[in-house]
Amino acid sequence: MSSNPLPQQQAQFSHGLFLFVLVFLLWLMLTASLEIAELLAGLAVAAVVTLASRPHLPLFAGLRLTPGAIPPFLSYLGIFLLELIRANFDMARRVLSPSLPLRPGVVEVKTQLESSLGRLILANSITLTPGTLTVDLRGDSILVHWVDIPPGSDIESATRDITSKFERHLVGFVK
Repeated sequence: MSSNPLPQQQAQFSHGLFLFVLVFLLWLMLTASLEIAELLAGLAVAAVVTLASRPHLPLFAGLRLTPGAIPPFLSYLGIFLLELIRANFDMARRVLSPSLPLRPGVVEVKTQLESSLGRLILANSITLTPGTLTVDLRGDSILVHWVDIPPGSDIESATRDITSKFERHLVGFVK
């Protein structure tokens, strides 16, 4: 009894098309040109990147490609930008005021995200925010090096402090 490979091929095609369009749009933003030569070069680059990425396209299975996913995606970008700015100011304050106490350590946080893509985006969001660094990703747990662990932190409070601000927006566009 063999399974029908058609749905898998359709998913592979839609993920490839998504990546192609994404790379082409990135090309257009970077070149800021609509000249024919630039458009053709962008199409060629997008095709090469998409073909080279074929083995990794199943990663996009966790992405929700619906119009309803756009508002959560935009709110995630806004929250990420705000958290990035806030964390940079906090780290600058710590560097310029060496008397501030630091309590570095590794904490475990839990995620409700089910897809590999969702966990990857969350782990990278944590790492890109100064003061935190993703050390390991195991199932629904993420190990995070945190520059200043608040006294009495447990898994629930660390999860709330580190991941909840990103995760509640991520669930709108990734599984």
